[in-house]
Amino acid sequence: MPNLSVKQSSIFRDVTPRADAEGANSQRLHEFIVNRLPKDGTPLADAARHHFAKPGKMLRAKMALSAAKLLKIDQAAALHWSTSIEVLHNASLIHDDICDGDKMRRGRVAVWAKYGRDVALTLGDWLIALSFELAAEAAQRANTPMLVKILAKHMATTTAGEAAEFSIQSSYSWDHYLRIAGDKTAPLLTAPLEGIAAMALHGDAAGAIGSYFRHLGKAYQIANDILNFRADDGAADCGSDLARRAPNAVIVVYRERMEGDEALAFDKWCKEGSNDGLAFWLQKIMVSDALTQSAVRMQGILDESIRCAAEMPVELQTAIAPVQNLLEAICLQSVAGLDR
Repeated sequence: MPNLSVKQSSIFRDVTPRADAEGANSQRLHEFIVNRLPKDGTPLADAARHHFAKPGKMLRAKMALSAAKLLKIDQAAALHWSTSIEVLHNASLIHDDICDGDKMRRGRVAVWAKYGRDVALTLGDWLIALSFELAAEAAQRANTPMLVKILAKHMATTTAGEAAEFSIQSSYSWDHYLRIAGDKTAPLLTAPLEGIAAMALHGDAAGAIGSYFRHLGKAYQIANDILNFRADDGAADCGSDLARRAPNAVIVVYRERMEGDEALAFDKWCKEGSNDGLAFWLQKIMVSDALTQSAVRMQGILDESIRCAAEMPVELQTAIAPVQNLLEAICLQSVAGLDR
C-alpha cells in the first residue's frame, strides 16, 4: 500500500497571516460587499442579505489583498478587485446549488431552497453584473483596463467547466475529468493574483500563477470527490455524486478499469438515471481500490502544484500560503485512514 500522507511544503511554513489581520480583512471585505448589495426590500435584496449573512472564508479576496499589500498596490483598487472576484465566486455558488439541488450552503438554507429557483437564478445574474462593475472600478483606479478582460476570461472558463459536468458519460476519461476539474475550480483561484500581478506590472507571472492553481484546483477537487464517497464533504449520503451521475474522480478511476459486460451494465445504469441499483454499484466501488488510487493521483498533482509555486515571485508565494495550507488540509483529511 502506498504512503498517502499529505505533507505541507516547506516554502509555505511560517508565512500564514496573523489571526487579527485575517479578522480585520474579513470584516472589511464583508462590509464592503454588503454595502453594494440591493437595499430596496425586494425578494432579490432579501435573498442577497440571506446569502451573505455568512460570507464564508473569503480566501480569494484575502489572497488578493495580501498580494496587493506586499506589492504595494493601491489599496482601494485592490479592495474593488478582490471583492469583484469574491462576488463572482458567490454567484457561481448560488447557481451551483440550483444545478446540484443542494439545499444547504454554509450551514444555512441555500438561496434557491428558501426563495425559489427564479429568485436564486436572478440573484446569481445580478451578482455577476456587480462583479464586473467592481472590476471596472478597480481597473479605473489602477489604470489597468486588462482587469475586466481577466475577469471575463476566467468566468468563461469556469462556466464551461460547470457545463461539462452535465454529461458524466463524457468524463470517464481521466484526462477529460481533469480538464473539467481544472476548468471548474482553478479560474476563480487564479484571477485574484493574476489581477494583482497585472496591476503591479508582473504580467510575466501569469503563466506560473495559472499552472499553480490549475494543479491545486485539480488536487482539491479529487479530495472532495474522495470525501464524497466517505460522506464527509457536506453531502447527506455516501456517494451522492454517483446518485447524481456527477463527474467524480473515484467513479472515473473505477470505471476506467471495467471491461466487457460489467462496463456495459454500468454505462447503461448511468444513462437510465434511475437509482435502482445504486447500493449495488456503490458497494462495488467501495470495496475496490478506486479511493486509494484516486488519492495516489491526487498526491502527484499536489506535488506538482508546489513545484509551480516555487516559480512565483516570493511576494505571491506568501499571499497564496493560506489557500495552500487550507487545501492541503482538505487533501490530508480525504486520505486519512486510506493507507491502513
